[in-house]
Amino acid sequence: MKYRYRAKTKEGEEQVGFVEAGSRESAVNILAGHNLFILQIEPAERVTAGDRLSNFINRVKREDLVVFTRQLAILLEARLSLNKALATLEDQTTNSLLKEAALQLSQDVDSGLSFSQALERQSNIFSPFFTSMVRSAEVTGNLDQVVGFLADYTEREAVLVAKARSAMIYPAIVVALFCVVAGIMLTVVFPQIRPIFEQAGVDLPLISQVFLGLGTLLTRFWILFLIVLGIIAALVIDYIQTDEGRALRDDLKLRLPVIRRIFLPITITRFANASATLIRGGVPVAQAMEIVGESVDNVLYRDLLKEISEDVRGGITLSESIRQRPDYFPPLVSQMLAVGETTGQLDEIFGRISTYYGRESDAVVNNLVELIQPILMIGVGVLVGLLFAAILLPLYQLTTVIQ
Repeated sequence: MKYRYRAKTKEGEEQVGFVEAGSRESAVNILAGHNLFILQIEPAERVTAGDRLSNFINRVKREDLVVFTRQLAILLEARLSLNKALATLEDQTTNSLLKEAALQLSQDVDSGLSFSQALERQSNIFSPFFTSMVRSAEVTGNLDQVVGFLADYTEREAVLVAKARSAMIYPAIVVALFCVVAGIMLTVVFPQIRPIFEQAGVDLPLISQVFLGLGTLLTRFWILFLIVLGIIAALVIDYIQTDEGRALRDDLKLRLPVIRRIFLPITITRFANASATLIRGGVPVAQAMEIVGESVDNVLYRDLLKEISEDVRGGITLSESIRQRPDYFPPLVSQMLAVGETTGQLDEIFGRISTYYGRESDAVVNNLVELIQPILMIGVGVLVGLLFAAILLPLYQLTTVIQ
């Protein structure tokens, strides 16, 4: 998104211009990186629904991002400079969007921006979690280690997503075939047999009446049905990408029981990983919590960790502040942190928390994936039974009338 700004330099000269960034805060950080004192900043253009839909469609595949991050980690571990590593990636990357992003990153870094500020300008590709972890690495001076962690983390998430997708292939095929068969039955078969039952004076069961009515509606208004379905899908996609939509999405992740079991361990893992990295690098706890708030990629936790940061500055221990928020942090987290504060090994405790909840998230996903197939099969079986019952019951009554 483009922002219009008015600022002053250290010498007192006023500047007016535009800056591209993923959010207003990102724009402020970019300008601050150029030693500008901001007087005014506002969006230069309104983000339309079409823009958000375009960003949703033109996304970099997770697999390509995994390869990009791993290659960057290897190059940095080989002691290549960041500029040279990005230039190398621009030559090696085959994905056109990533190639363009690597070129832009290299140019931004050459122009004096920090790596995290350059990443903020590519917010459609790199998540806030990715950017915030890089920012924390710039604070602690261990960029190669953090990029290596991001490569491992991205690969792990890609494996979980691939596992879930592979488990869904067979059920998805079954559901798709059922939808095709159901559509043919409703739009072709039911309208043709309806006059037979009406002429014979057969009283149709309620389920048959429902399917016959649905078939009539689809036959007459199928174009309108597809248009409405497309509009609803576009509105949902657009809403999810707004600030309000992201807040609602993050809230549902913590309120819905089954979804909470998946996302809570993942969020705690991110929180603990980022915290361990920052504290191990010598960042004060209060400041670390502020940075971690941008790393967890969750609006609710971002605000919550800012409150925790203020609590720590006010003299409350980190474990006590977290203990007061049991809906967001399991009791085990505050208990382990209390031990870390007592022993002076807070970074190590954060590492253990990350390992524990990382394993828990893996176990939950694996168990849910194994349950998806039988649940879907049972659901499809019930729907198929209802569909054929809507035909067989009237046929049975028809044979009874004829006899």
